[in-house]
This record gives sequence, structure tokens and C-alpha cells, in this order.
Amino acid sequence: MYISIAIVIGSLVIIIGLVIYHGAPSITFDIITKTPTSADYVGQGTGGILNAIVGSILLALPATAIAFIIGIGIALYLQNDFSHSIFSTTVRFILDVLWGIPSILYGTFIFIIMILIGMRQCLLTGILALTLLEIPIITRYMDESIKMVPMGLKESSYSLGSTKFETAVKIVRRQAFPGILAGVLLGLGRGIGDAAAPLFTAGYSNNLPGSVFDGTASMPVLIFKYFSSPYAAVRERAYAAAFILFIIVLFISIITRTLTRRYKRHLIK
Repeated sequence: MYISIAIVIGSLVIIIGLVIYHGAPSITFDIITKTPTSADYVGQGTGGILNAIVGSILLALPATAIAFIIGIGIALYLQNDFSHSIFSTTVRFILDVLWGIPSILYGTFIFIIMILIGMRQCLLTGILALTLLEIPIITRYMDESIKMVPMGLKESSYSLGSTKFETAVKIVRRQAFPGILAGVLLGLGRGIGDAAAPLFTAGYSNNLPGSVFDGTASMPVLIFKYFSSPYAAVRERAYAAAFILFIIVLFISIITRTLTRRYKRHLIK
């Protein structure tokens, strides 16, 4: 156990240390407030990565919102109050399989549809790919949280004349809210850090998207492109982008922990 813990913590420390060591010195005000120029790709420009920062937010936030709307309905319906155990077990198994599918397959799936309908890479298709990626993650996390709601609490609601729908929406949802919130933020972190799906569907652009039909950059895709450069100055920009992405994901994790702990104090034990 000690060896396993040491390997995990050691690997994490090395990764974070390398990102901070190479990325932190490259962080400037211009790099987070300007879009890149063509000269940046040969290590001679003074542009930034604002296009990727904004693009990642525009991709991940709508995808997470759509995945939450779809997932909360599925998670509530999978409970024994609404569905048969065989049906719910089958759906949970399918969601687990979808959770384990590599994100590049979601991107490929949307990309094939794009070819069939003659649509080019854009923000909208990137959102759709990330939505498919996040649905099983958010749904299963919310499902497990809802399953932890005490049966006695639901029975008390029924005894007061509440319907199944009212109990699910007003009682179960409120009791399971910390887990639901954690699942949503977990899906957001996965979406904002994924590279394969946006690479196929959202494309890449040096400019900020003007509409959902414009191509847009994302932080992981930008990091991939910059790390592939033969110029050392460009690779340093990749470390800077990786450092910013690390800060964003860390911020999401801290918010998840803080809000989950805060709302757990108001739950009925």
C-alpha cells in the first residue's frame, strides 16, 4: 500500500512540478489576453493563447449544461420508483461502457456525421462531441448519489401525499444535490481537458469564434500543436498553456470539494 501511494503521489508531483517549472516562467499578461499570430508558430511572435482559453470555456460549459439536463432525467428515472430493476441495470451497464469508451471515438462518430451532412468543423459540433462524452460520466455520478438517498425519506414523502415525480424533483434531488453537483463539475473538468473530441469536431482557429458555426481552438488541442513544434520557444508556450489548464482544472476541483462539503451539512442523515 505504501509503495502504491508513493507511486501515485510521486507521479503527480513530477507532472505538476514539470508543468510549473517550465510553464510558470512563460506566463505573461499578453499570453492570456492576446490571440496568436502566424509568427507564434515559429517562435518569433508576441501573441497569446486567448483563443484557446475562450474556446475551451465555450466548448465545455454548454456541453456540461446539456449533459446535465439529459443526465438528471436519466438518473432519476433509473431509480426503483420509476423503472424495473432489469431495465435500470441494463442502462447502467450501457452507461459504464460509454464511460470507458475513448474520447477519440466520440469525436470520430460526430466527424462521420459531419461528413454525411456536409458540415465543417465548428464550435457546435465540438459541443455535441463533448456532450456525448460527458453524459455517461455525469449521469452515473448522479445516479449513484441519488441511490444513496434514504428510502425512509422517500416513504415519508409518499405518506404525506406526494407523487413519485414530486418526491423525485423536490426531495430526492435536494438530498442528492452535493453528489449531483460533484458529478456536474467532474464532467466539466473532463470536458475542458479533453483533446481528441475537439480535435476532430471543433477544429482550430487563431481567432475567437463569432458564431457556433466557426471553428474554435481549445487548450488541449493548442498544447498538442505547440508541443509538436520543432522550435523551443513554441514548446515553452505549450508548457504555459498546460500550466493555465492545470490551474483551471485545479480550480474546478477545489470548487467541487468546497461546495460538496458545504451542502452536505444540510442533508438529512
